[in-house]
Amino acid sequence: MSMENIAGARKPAKREDEHTVAGEHRMMRRADREVTNPEQIAAIVAACDIVEVAYADAEGLTIVPLNFGFDYDDTTGKLTLWFHSAPRGRKLDAIRAAAGGRLPVAFTMQTDCEVVAGRTTCNWGEAFKSIVGNGTASPVEDLDECRHGLQTLMAQQAHMPNVEFTDAQVRSVTVWKIESDYFTTKVRTKPVPRESAAAATTSRCAATPPPVKPS
Repeated sequence: MSMENIAGARKPAKREDEHTVAGEHRMMRRADREVTNPEQIAAIVAACDIVEVAYADAEGLTIVPLNFGFDYDDTTGKLTLWFHSAPRGRKLDAIRAAAGGRLPVAFTMQTDCEVVAGRTTCNWGEAFKSIVGNGTASPVEDLDECRHGLQTLMAQQAHMPNVEFTDAQVRSVTVWKIESDYFTTKVRTKPVPRESAAAATTSRCAATPPPVKPS
């Protein structure tokens, strides 16, 4: 089994003994694709434009793609996603109908997706960077907290981190958030073509001077 050196510790490329246990989250099977570095996680979230949010309400299961802003606490590992919407609609109806105004949700986002051709049809795949998790959606009532949520949205979607909102502007929309309970980050990198790898090896060899023999 191949091994990978991560943060000074070697771990298996695959975990083959994971299984579902009620109330617990299984570890990612492809350990070699799991990302745990906080800076890398934040960079992947920042590179995503859309998050898909899934939830169940009185009408059944549904999933909706949304623009978002975010805060990521690299100390606690907590991810907070921020959203704005019209005052009414299915999402907000579901949140308000949930116990305590807190709706369990699942979410996922992806970036850098690219088809990877294989030598046979069974060897084709996809390079990607992704976040998958679950958490709790709730409405935001505090004016300053709403303003912060809108600022994260502008920073994420328009790359404008210092936008100021008047109280009237903040009150004109509904702000809500998802606080993560658990999420994982996974990356499958695009393999280097054999020709490129061979050329890089040749280049490194050519750039290395031959050893000098002692006279």
